[in-house]
Amino acid sequence: MILKRASGILLHPTSLPGSPGIGTLGAQAFLFVDWLERSGQSLWQILPLGPTGYGDSPYASFSTFAGNPLLIDTDSLIEQGFLTEGEAAPPDYIFCAGNVDFGSVVYWKIPLLKKAAKNFLKHVQGDFTRSGDFAKAYTAFKKEQRFWLDDYALFMSIKEFYDAQAQKEGLFGKLWNNYWPSALALREEKALTDWQKTHKDDIEIQKAVQFFFFYQWKKLKDYANAKGISIIGDIPIFVALDSADVWANQHLFQLNKKALPKAVAGVPPDYFSETGQLWGNPLYDWKAMKKEDYRWWIERIGHSLKMTDYVRIDHFRGFEAYWAVPYGEKTAVNGKWVKGPGADLFNTVQKKLGNAALIAEDLGVITDGVRKLLDGFNFPGMKVLQFAFDMQEAGGKGCTNAFLPHMYDKNCVVYTGTHDNDTTQGWLNNCTDEERRFVSEYVSRCINGVNLQNHQLCSALIGAAFFSTAAFAVIPLQDLFSFGSEMRMNTPSTSGGSNWAWRMDGTLLGSAVPSSAAAQSDAAGTPVGNEKASWLKRLAQLSGRNIKE
Repeated sequence: MILKRASGILLHPTSLPGSPGIGTLGAQAFLFVDWLERSGQSLWQILPLGPTGYGDSPYASFSTFAGNPLLIDTDSLIEQGFLTEGEAAPPDYIFCAGNVDFGSVVYWKIPLLKKAAKNFLKHVQGDFTRSGDFAKAYTAFKKEQRFWLDDYALFMSIKEFYDAQAQKEGLFGKLWNNYWPSALALREEKALTDWQKTHKDDIEIQKAVQFFFFYQWKKLKDYANAKGISIIGDIPIFVALDSADVWANQHLFQLNKKALPKAVAGVPPDYFSETGQLWGNPLYDWKAMKKEDYRWWIERIGHSLKMTDYVRIDHFRGFEAYWAVPYGEKTAVNGKWVKGPGADLFNTVQKKLGNAALIAEDLGVITDGVRKLLDGFNFPGMKVLQFAFDMQEAGGKGCTNAFLPHMYDKNCVVYTGTHDNDTTQGWLNNCTDEERRFVSEYVSRCINGVNLQNHQLCSALIGAAFFSTAAFAVIPLQDLFSFGSEMRMNTPSTSGGSNWAWRMDGTLLGSAVPSSAAAQSDAAGTPVGNEKASWLKRLAQLSGRNIKE
């Protein structure tokens, strides 16, 4: 796939402002699309959209196909008559500003969505003259998404029942493979049939909630596309053990007869962690996948490409070889590299889906085998400016770091940083004087001259990304406003705390100057609010990134 020159912003919908507890697919999402258009941008990159589990990470979802119910906009449900304003009014512990408190949001919002689903089902199963369009849309949705929806709804129905039972017993962290009755965990036909009969309403409610999500997401995506804005989605290479994906497809994963993992996923020690990252995801049985002509992966990628316009595959190198850690290890140090499916998988993807619009996250240790796989299918890779300024190359002998803009080929995506990095301003604040001088010399093209001030470097790095040869330039919203470390999205190899919780100030994209950005913007001479949109639009014009078809 060859990308056309464009630029945009990285912002997960949970970070949108205004709505109770968490960002949603409602009015603020549409306003953000308007702001992207006003800013001359044509890309909106998001993180995975699935329902998040333990740790609230979008990279550890209960389903790779389902949507996150917490993103559903309750105002829309009120307008459609499935909730009243009184029912949807948030309790005192739910706030419309500040970081996401996922535990509180789940406690409040999931029962509320189930109430809306019950009301919805009464409508579509009753008065067809009033709700005929919804009834038809719901029937079509269930038919179109049946390949994952039935298993997901069944899984969540069982999971919620046994999660509640485990909590009453004071047990936490119990999963389907170590707490459910074995007949349900191992999917014995009679046990599943009996459950479906006795929990029919619970299962249907799960499907209705998913309908809400997909109905709202389609409206938002159609709105963005109509304004010339494409959405870059994201799928992790691996899925969570506590997911409908693994439970419903146990034969496709490296599990023993008791459904316990034989080995789990991670990465060896790297830039982010001295002990590596022990993700704990179950590993695929690629031989079993191949026997089914990679059906599950074809469905997964095809589904993602219907939901978004491009799909970034996280940890792409795992298709060439993956880091397998024996189950039970405390860190990822004692793993080993195991050969992945490589080109065989993507030959099948091309055969079934054509020239899929995939972007490869090719960060970390990249071998010749990974490069061959990338080049063989012409997948765009990633460049991250925070990785570019290695002091070993600052002595003047020729800077050849692959992350420096003058080293790029065209078919790649450049970022100042990603969701796993510190914000760029935070990274700059923690650089040494020598490192900042190197950055300043590079972005200003001024050797031994006047150094740019620390608060100017973030905007200068955005300019370097835009003026690079990379086809796509994508900037985290935090970097656009030079926000510090306190507003980073995630710190790898940690859990809890503020990870995934950041939400933007409600005035950030308007004409007002938010207090958190005012001091930096005054000193740097860079615009804020609506003026920031004008600055970004001009930058896109000057760098040839505002050309829309």
